[in-house]
Amino acid sequence: MLEIITNNRIKATIKYLRAFLFVSLILLILGMLFVTGIVIYAKSKGAPPLAVPQSTLIYAEDGTLIGETHYGEKRYWVHLDEMNPAVIDATLSIEDRKFYKHHGFDYFRIVGAVLADIKAGAKVQGASTISQQYARNLFLTHDKTWHRKITEALYTIRLELNYSKDEILEGYLNTIYYGHGAYGIEAAADYYFGKHAKDLTKGEATLLAGIPKGPSHYSPKVNEEAAKKRQKLILSAMVANNYLEEEELETIYAEELHYTFGSAKERQVIAPYFQDEVKKLLERQLKLDQETINTSGLRVYTTLDPKLQSIAEQQIEETINPDSEIQVGFVAIDQHSGEVKAMVGGRDYNESPFNRVTQAERQPGSTFKPFLYYAALEQGFTPSTSMRSEVTAFTFDDGKARYVPHNFNNYYANDQITLAQAIALSDNVYAVKTHIFLGEDVLVDTAKSLGITSKLAKVPSLALGTSTVKVIDMASAYSTIANGGMKQEPIMIEKVLDHKGEVIYESNPSKQQVLKPETAFVTTHLLTGIFDEKLNDYTRVTGRTISDQLTRHYAGKTGTTKTDSWMIGYSPQLVSAVWTGYDRDKTIDLTAEKGYAKEIWARFMEEAHKGLPVLPFKAPEGVVGVRIDTDSGLLATKDCAKSSRLTYFVKGTEPTETCTGIEMIEKEAPKETNEDEKKGWFKRIFDWF
Repeated sequence: MLEIITNNRIKATIKYLRAFLFVSLILLILGMLFVTGIVIYAKSKGAPPLAVPQSTLIYAEDGTLIGETHYGEKRYWVHLDEMNPAVIDATLSIEDRKFYKHHGFDYFRIVGAVLADIKAGAKVQGASTISQQYARNLFLTHDKTWHRKITEALYTIRLELNYSKDEILEGYLNTIYYGHGAYGIEAAADYYFGKHAKDLTKGEATLLAGIPKGPSHYSPKVNEEAAKKRQKLILSAMVANNYLEEEELETIYAEELHYTFGSAKERQVIAPYFQDEVKKLLERQLKLDQETINTSGLRVYTTLDPKLQSIAEQQIEETINPDSEIQVGFVAIDQHSGEVKAMVGGRDYNESPFNRVTQAERQPGSTFKPFLYYAALEQGFTPSTSMRSEVTAFTFDDGKARYVPHNFNNYYANDQITLAQAIALSDNVYAVKTHIFLGEDVLVDTAKSLGITSKLAKVPSLALGTSTVKVIDMASAYSTIANGGMKQEPIMIEKVLDHKGEVIYESNPSKQQVLKPETAFVTTHLLTGIFDEKLNDYTRVTGRTISDQLTRHYAGKTGTTKTDSWMIGYSPQLVSAVWTGYDRDKTIDLTAEKGYAKEIWARFMEEAHKGLPVLPFKAPEGVVGVRIDTDSGLLATKDCAKSSRLTYFVKGTEPTETCTGIEMIEKEAPKETNEDEKKGWFKRIFDWF
C-alpha cells in the first residue's frame, strides 16, 4: 500500500514537474518572443532623435559670446572632450556606476530600490539609469502614468540599440536640469561659475554633479549647506569607484568656490541692435523660422568687433546730453571686406528696439552730394570746374514749377567757385546746377548703383538729399567709393554651425566693380577738403569744427536738414556713418545738438584707429596730382596763389593753365641742345617754372 502511495506521489511529482517545465518553456518562449518583439520594434523604429531645444549662441569676430536666443531655458551642447573629466566621473559615481556594463536597465538596482521602498513604506530610492533619465529628458514631460513609463522604457531600449554609451552619456550631460533655467553642464558651468564646462575645477564639477538630484534643494544659490553635503557624498562615491584617491577628497571638498549665478552671461550681452539684425539675416538668408533660430543650438559667428562696438557706445553716451531726447544711428564698416564692425541703432535698446540704422529712412542732406559729384566727374567735370554761387531760380515741369535752393545762412560767393570748393563748403546752388546739367536720372541711377534701396524722387532738390534713405545704405555706398568702386553688400554673418558643429552657412559675398577706380579716388580726395581750411571762401569748410581733433587722413561729408544731422566719412581702413535727430520729425534747434553727429564721428574714428598705422589714401594708376590755386582751380604759381592745394585729377583732365594765365604745356627739349643737360636738376626745374 505504502509502495502504491509512493509511486502515485512520484507520478504526481513528475506530472507537476512536466507541467512546470512545459509552462516555464512556454513562458521562456513567450519571454523570448516578447524580448525579440521589443528588439524588432525598437530596431524598426530606428534611432530616436536626440534633438532637444538648445540655445543659439551669437559670437563676435574674436570668438567673444555676445548673446544667445532661447525661451527662458539656457541649453548648450558640448562634446564629452569639452567637459572636465571630473564632471563625467562624478556623474557616473552618483547616478549610475554600472553605466558602461548594463544595457539600459540595472536590474539589481531596481530590485534593491523596490525592497527599500517596501521597507520604508514610501518611495525613497530611485533606480533609473542614465539611459532611462536621458529618455525621460528627451520626452520633456514627467507625468507618472503607466503609458509614459512603458514608452520611456521602449525609448531607453531604442537609445541603447542605436547609440553608443558615449553618445548617450554626452546627451544626458547636455540635457539634465541644473536649476535656474540652466539645462546641461555647459549652461550650468556658465550660470554658477561663469566658465565653460572644460574649465571647471574638480571642486566645481563635483558640486554641480549633485544638483540634478533636486535643483530646488541642492542648488548652492538656494541652499549651499545642502549642496556641500551632497558634494561630500559624491566625492566619497568617487573614491569608492576608484576615480579619486582618498587623500584628494578633503582637498577638493575644501576648495573655495566663487559663484557668479548668471552675472557673467549678463555682462556678455552686447550690441543688441546688431544681434536683432543678425537674426533677421538668418531668416532671410538661411530661410530659418524663429523657432529654429531660437531653439536649434546654432553657433552664429558674426563680423562684430567688440572693441569698436564699445568705443561707439561710449562716444555716443559721452557726447549726447543725457537729458536730450535726440536719437542716434551709427554703423562702422570695413570697406575692404564689407564687414559691419559696430552698430548702434538707438540710445537705449530696452526703451526702443527700433533700429535707426537699418529700419529708419531719413533725409541725408548734403551727404548725398558725393554720388552727384562722382557722376559729374564721369561726365567731364574736374575738381577745377567752376560755376557761380549765387541765388538762382530753377524752373522745371515745362516752366510750371520753380525751385530756389539756398545755402546755409544764405551765404553765397556771388562769384565763381570750383567743384573742390563746392564740396568743402557744401554749396547747394552748385549742386543743383550740376544735377540739372547732368539730368535728374543720372543721380538716381548712380545712387542706385551704389546700393541705395529707398525710392528716390527725380526732382532738382534730390541733389540736396531730400529723398529719405537708410543709414546702412549710405554707409555701404560710401564704402564703395572708399574701396575704389567695388560694391559689396554689408556682411554681418561670417558662418553658421548647427548643434553638431557642422557648417550650414558660410559668407561668400559677391563683389561688383560699379565705379571707375581713378574717378572714385578723385572723389575721395575731394571729400578730404571738408577738413582743409585752404578751401575756405565765402564761408568756412564744413569740417572745421572737428578738424583740430583729427590726426589722420580722412575723407567725409556732413549733411544737415531741419530734422536730421549726418556725418559720414572714412580713413583708408574704416568707414563710419552717424545720424542724429528726433524720431517724430522734431526740428534740431539747439546748437550743441546740431554738432553731435560730427563730434561722435570724430571721436569714434580717432579712438578706433589707435594702434593702427597712419596710412594715406593711395592713388591708383590713371590719376595725377598737381598743386592748384584754390580760388581759380588753375595751376598754382608763387606769383598768384593766395592758397594752393595738392589736388588729384583723372589723368588728362588736369589744368594746363596757371593762375597767371600762362599755358603750361610740357615740351620735349631739342636733342641738339646740350646746355640744359649741363645744369643740375633743380636749376632745370626752376628755369622751367
